[in-house]
Amino acid sequence: MIKKLIDKLLGKAPGGKPAAPAPGPVLGQRVEVPHTEHGIDPALVDERALRVVQTLADAGHEAYIVGGAVRDLLLGLRPKDFDVATSATPEQVKALFRRAFIIGRRFRIVHVVFGRGREHEVIEVSTFRALMDPAAAEAVDANEKTVEKARRGQPEVGNTRVVDAEGRVLRDNVWGPQIEDAARRDFTVNAMYYDPQRRLVVDYHGGLQDARAKLLRMIGDPATRYREDPVRIVRVVRFAAKLGFEIEPATRAPLREMAALLEKVPPSRLFDEMIKLLQTGHASASVAELRKQGLSRGLFPVLDAAFADGPGAAAPAQRQRFVELALADTDRRVAEGKPVAPSFLLACLLWHDVQQGWQALKDRGEAPFPALQQAVDAVFDARVGDISGRGKLGADMREVWMMQPRFERRVGNAPFTLAEQPRFRAGFDFLRLRADVGEVDAALAEWWEDFSLEPEEGRRAMLDELKQKAARRVPGARRAVPAGAPSSPPADGGA
Repeated sequence: MIKKLIDKLLGKAPGGKPAAPAPGPVLGQRVEVPHTEHGIDPALVDERALRVVQTLADAGHEAYIVGGAVRDLLLGLRPKDFDVATSATPEQVKALFRRAFIIGRRFRIVHVVFGRGREHEVIEVSTFRALMDPAAAEAVDANEKTVEKARRGQPEVGNTRVVDAEGRVLRDNVWGPQIEDAARRDFTVNAMYYDPQRRLVVDYHGGLQDARAKLLRMIGDPATRYREDPVRIVRVVRFAAKLGFEIEPATRAPLREMAALLEKVPPSRLFDEMIKLLQTGHASASVAELRKQGLSRGLFPVLDAAFADGPGAAAPAQRQRFVELALADTDRRVAEGKPVAPSFLLACLLWHDVQQGWQALKDRGEAPFPALQQAVDAVFDARVGDISGRGKLGADMREVWMMQPRFERRVGNAPFTLAEQPRFRAGFDFLRLRADVGEVDAALAEWWEDFSLEPEEGRRAMLDELKQKAARRVPGARRAVPAGAPSSPPADGGA
């Protein structure tokens, strides 16, 4: 059974013999769609992208806005990012702009930068790429990292298309005509070109009709295209969720079978794709689409943790509700134009994994705070690894988690110290989500909300009120000290 699956993924027929060649690339036919038919509003086009196109055209090169930006423009949406495709090589593009940088080795592109600081904008410019027969490419038993090490310092000339044993493209920098560039792109709705000067859409694969029909269709043979780049499996789910499109049956059919190929994708690239899936304003829909396509387990360790069941953590229904609220909160913030931090959402997705380990360690006699630290370390090792768990993102996640038991200690100077932490607001928002699902008392979250808004005098009054309530609950306790009077610090006071 396993051998058959492996043979199928490697393109072999039963018995280990090579299967018949996959259908060749579909070049399509150039169709020029005038403004009267496509109806793109020029006001939605970014002026800096327009400037890049004009500069390239003035220098004698073909240049178009391309990909997702064209798709969004056709749907009447203002694209978040604008990409440009051109007949100019990366070196020729770089020479035309004052601040332009050639990046990437797998696919060499140019970033043209406008502005500085937080207000800067990057227009990504790629050169039309040629179609090549995989048999003519250099086949290696390697991955992106080993290919890069072997070729480091070598000039990017000649045939630089490299594939692995499964047909996954490790490097591809062979330039060609636009018709081949279009055939190389993944989905028909992402393979259109817009000339903003002539207000013309160039469509080779019926992308305009598919966009109007809200259909995601792979260009060429879907199984072959997934082998070339398994990340397309994640992309088809993300686009279906983001756009509200249906996945065309032939494009959908190989998804589960091909998902095993994602194991060879570099973890950092897969991690980036997961962040895009969850932080572009359609997190809830993306998770629903993963479930719909049977891909909700085994694709991302973080999501496996978010929806796993196990002892020592919240009940399954409470756990699922917590994750759903976190996803919905992220979508809401994106829709309102507010910033979203990947660290916060990841902390939410992994929280009950942390909680489960924490409880197990406490049950074995570990003190609560060291037990929490150990549980956090174990979750990073199991679910995140070295991608981001050891950097700032990981540090922010840890801080949010380590704050949670501190919210319970409302004595002495501990609340003052906690409220002044740089990540206090993130920690409090996390506490509020826990309260919303009944994991902690809602009154605790309300108290901290009030405490954070009070000046110092009001905060001390709130703490004195807590002391008085505690004294009334304990029989024989001495009367609470009036506000402002000296008192000895409690045994567990301090941060």
